[in-house]
Amino acid sequence: MEVPVYLFTGFLEAGKTSFIKETMQDPNFNDGKKQYLIITCEEGEEEFEAADFPDNVHFSSFDDVQRLTPDRLNAMVKRAGADIVVVEYNGMWTIDAFYNALPPNWMVYQEILIVDSTTIISYNANMRQLVVDKLTSCEMVVFNRFKPEYDKMAFHKIVRGVSKRANICYEDMQGEIEFDDIEDPLPYDINADVIEIKDEDFAIFYRDMTDEMAKYKDKTIRFKGIVALDPSLPNGSYAIGRHIMTCCADDIAYRGVVAKGMGSLKLTTRDWVIVEGKLTEEYSKLYRGVGPVLYVKQIERAEKPIQEVATFY
Repeated sequence: MEVPVYLFTGFLEAGKTSFIKETMQDPNFNDGKKQYLIITCEEGEEEFEAADFPDNVHFSSFDDVQRLTPDRLNAMVKRAGADIVVVEYNGMWTIDAFYNALPPNWMVYQEILIVDSTTIISYNANMRQLVVDKLTSCEMVVFNRFKPEYDKMAFHKIVRGVSKRANICYEDMQGEIEFDDIEDPLPYDINADVIEIKDEDFAIFYRDMTDEMAKYKDKTIRFKGIVALDPSLPNGSYAIGRHIMTCCADDIAYRGVVAKGMGSLKLTTRDWVIVEGKLTEEYSKLYRGVGPVLYVKQIERAEKPIQEVATFY
């Protein structure tokens, strides 16, 4: 039988415990008929008290990420006789550690990141990799303790630098919630005859293209990139793209598209070129499936950009 899981992430003292308490007291979530198990993975200033919850809510905990295993998780659910699991996750543990420990019949229905607005700017500056880790798969970000003088755009950019799909809301000190309605216009004209991608916009372009390939299909694109030859590709085909950094030097990775057509150039790996071509979607061995393919119309050698690694900032 499938076990629904609601995963609440965030750093210590972010307000996860209070948020979970409010959720469990909401009759739209806890109808009093099913059995719930709350699994905590850290001890904060505020703790769960069984007396604050109805009898259909049970508790268990982990204090060591190494103890997160499918067998232990299944045993917790069996002991509690739980139908639904709610997890208060440790902000210093990676999300992958949790997903890798999920039993096969556990399904994460919703992942919500709870953020303390008074500390997130500092966390983002000093522990960006952990912040990115929590933003990558979450469906909603709740910025709580949000003060009127705060600039929403600064917080919005923290999220959108990693995720386009996550919903964002701001909860003030009185508990009033406002949903984010800031638009994210692309830094280039998607409807131009030739979509010109500036060096500083490649990361944004690549993420948007992979998220919404349909709006780029059959469009003509022009950008500067670095060539990568791959033995899995047929003659005259190669990858072209950029190294992209999401959060820090440790996560820099080459991201590109399959290109067909070298013109009169004899290309080698690490050559910088400017290409213009029509983007479509086809099967390629490089993707081991369907992915973006650029049919090159024009290609010329180019100098490498001042900033070789593309970023979202």
